[in-house]
Amino acid sequence: MKTPKTHPAVKSNLHPKSKHRGRYNFEELIKSHADLAQFVKKNDYGDESIDFFNPEAVRALNTALLKHFYTIDFWEIPEDYLCPPIPGRADYIHHIAQLLGESNYGKTPTGSHITCLDVGVGANCIYPIIGTKEYGWSFIGSDIDEKAIENAQSIIDKNFSCHPEPVEGKRKIELRHQPKANDLFYNVISKEEQIDITVCNPPFHSSAEDAAQGTQRKIKNLKGGKPTKAVKNFGGKSNELWCTGGENKFVRNMIKESKKFGKSCFWFTTLVSKQSNLKSIYKSLENEKAVEVKTIAMGQGNKTSRVVAWTFLTPTEQKNWRDSKWKKD
Repeated sequence: MKTPKTHPAVKSNLHPKSKHRGRYNFEELIKSHADLAQFVKKNDYGDESIDFFNPEAVRALNTALLKHFYTIDFWEIPEDYLCPPIPGRADYIHHIAQLLGESNYGKTPTGSHITCLDVGVGANCIYPIIGTKEYGWSFIGSDIDEKAIENAQSIIDKNFSCHPEPVEGKRKIELRHQPKANDLFYNVISKEEQIDITVCNPPFHSSAEDAAQGTQRKIKNLKGGKPTKAVKNFGGKSNELWCTGGENKFVRNMIKESKKFGKSCFWFTTLVSKQSNLKSIYKSLENEKAVEVKTIAMGQGNKTSRVVAWTFLTPTEQKNWRDSKWKKD
């Protein structure tokens, strides 16, 4: 056994409101989801952990986290679909909640009259789950994958069907199929809708080959260079992992299309994993004449990332929006 590691009591790189700043308490998590027990073992340092290279173990951990922290009774995803790390997804939600608060005289707007659009909701439905549980927001989740939509709907039906209907008769989480792979907001946002904020986890890679090489690099780094079979421990279908032009082109296309919906949404946001993409993203925002742009640093473990946010609303339009739509708080 290796010399035991010293672990900080709190993961200070996570958002202060995160429920995941402490180390995993596997004893408590197993109480919430007994199937996790079979995957919990002592690692080389004598700590209880799971094999994060085992997709089944990762899914069991996610299920336990969702049950324990977010009172989700049912959560399952089809094999090979993206199984995202919960702490990182929660961090994104808390950071955009803080962003809304900064635009609302320091008070984060909560309740079902606040609408968040998740571009690429996936089969896992993680952002809507966390956003509704933490802040009571309503969500629209869009995706080009009908099977993903079907699975996400099953999660919603089995967890949110008995919740009261939010204002104006809207469902708390509504899913919409995006029929055109190259569109992001067209066919999803209607003219009369007001979206307070959007979230997106763009496809990271530019091709299937690039995605496979990325998996190999990650495994090599985490395994200390030891050869091992490449397994996508967090899964992911092709449209979740890669697209032509990768993250850079995807985000720039999002910015260009978002201009057409600039008066229908207060804040557009997206994750940007590669720092090298920021220069061209900022240039696109400048070209489309975004009124305000913010970059929010995020860090999970050894990985650094960021959220880029932009709005086309003028200061006067922003004031009118929050005074009319957010005054219900």
